[in-house]
Amino acid sequence: MRTKRAFVLLLLTLVIPGSAQLVAGDRALGRRALAVTLLVWAAILATGMIALLNWTLLVNLATGRWTSLILILVLAALALFWAFLFLNTLRIIRPNLLAPGARPAVAVALAILMVVTSGSLGYAAYLLNVSRNAFGTIFETRPAFDPVDGRYNFLLMGGDAGAGRVGLRPDSIQVVSVNAETGHTVMFGIPRNFQNAPFPADSPMHEVYPEGFDCGDECIINALYVDVEQNHADRYPDAKNPGAEAMKDAVSGILGIDIQAYALVDMGGFEALVDAMGGITVDAGGWVPISNKTIPGTNQHYPPKGWIAPGVQELDGFHALWYARSREFATDYDRVQRQQCVMSAMVNQLDPATVLTRFQQLAEAGEQVVETDIPSSQLGSFVSLALKAKDQKTERLTIGPPDFGTAADNFVTYPDFSQIHPRVQELFTQEQETEKKTSKNDDGRSGGGSNGGAKQPKKSTPKPADTPAQAEPQITEEYLQQLAEIGDTATIGSLLADNGKCSLP
Repeated sequence: MRTKRAFVLLLLTLVIPGSAQLVAGDRALGRRALAVTLLVWAAILATGMIALLNWTLLVNLATGRWTSLILILVLAALALFWAFLFLNTLRIIRPNLLAPGARPAVAVALAILMVVTSGSLGYAAYLLNVSRNAFGTIFETRPAFDPVDGRYNFLLMGGDAGAGRVGLRPDSIQVVSVNAETGHTVMFGIPRNFQNAPFPADSPMHEVYPEGFDCGDECIINALYVDVEQNHADRYPDAKNPGAEAMKDAVSGILGIDIQAYALVDMGGFEALVDAMGGITVDAGGWVPISNKTIPGTNQHYPPKGWIAPGVQELDGFHALWYARSREFATDYDRVQRQQCVMSAMVNQLDPATVLTRFQQLAEAGEQVVETDIPSSQLGSFVSLALKAKDQKTERLTIGPPDFGTAADNFVTYPDFSQIHPRVQELFTQEQETEKKTSKNDDGRSGGGSNGGAKQPKKSTPKPADTPAQAEPQITEEYLQQLAEIGDTATIGSLLADNGKCSLP
């Protein structure tokens, strides 16, 4: 009888904390505990309502500097109070009066319940503290900014300050433009060797380079960051990162849109960030080499250390980094396309389940490799936009080949901004037209006739039976490695001509 009573009291403390004390113990303590329990239930119900009605507000509360601190303290206090109630319940049970065989079972049950309840609350407080520290390190406390022409425009740079380099050079330069209402995303890739980038008239760098960043072959856009950091930092006296601010101005001039914020990712730590996500999956269009060391005194590399094969590939951090940055036997333009694909894969695969199960790893990796001027107060709205963007196709445009001429046309050396700006706006216009068509289809106001507007399939003409099929040459890793070892770069280059193609499976 006492054994059954012991387990009932433990169950009451689990389901309705304080009820065991009301039934068989300190009733004053039980009433206080029950009041706390009812308040917690009310808070959970309110949280659920907020999540349904205003998800952005909930994220802002969880990420706010002071509100998150209050939540941490509340969770820690609840964890301790629940543990105290379980110990008080054990006192009510009086284990010394239980049958000898029942005492271990009650003790084990008590330990398990305390871990499940107080332990979970304590761990939640710990994770919230990890996120609070990470957000405080990564994001700024500057005022929030409004969308421009209905869009948020972010400059994403992958920086590399490796050996043999003076300062940091952003080898990956991408702009993510997000519709503030729908989350529809357009991604613009800018090759690292883009020249003559113009500065808007209100940019501090316009006085230095009134005709654009045009000092010759040395003035490719990825050299601007170092140039400003070393020679013109005083032009941005209030900026924590003058080089990034100058890059925002230059990219604004290139695309003809206002860049509102930036994020700089240390490519050396990018590997850790992808690993923290659990890897990414892409559909690679061609073979991509994992480059070896440079041969001393030359611009050539030793034969590759490995290859990333075409087809659907699950990439860990190491291989994702090489897939995004490799340009051996290919061009910068191929690399830009692969970088866009990798970024799209990261956005699509960073779902709530991944965030929850790998939160600590993501926070630690992000704190080490990401620098941004995005205001922490806007995290909630941007998380909501990211969730909307996940379910939509990302449009892409490279400001250079293959979208603007070929490599032989030297478009990135002598860019025509009268072509670039209309193409950028055209993508935004197409997006609006697509949304209108989708809205009409959803309302049932468009469609075909009785056959649903479906076209009749064309009759196919069979090939003559005596026409032999052309056998495609089989390309294997061993074959490519053999070509690399004998120095046949021309053949490898022709075989890897499509390695910039990439899609999401």
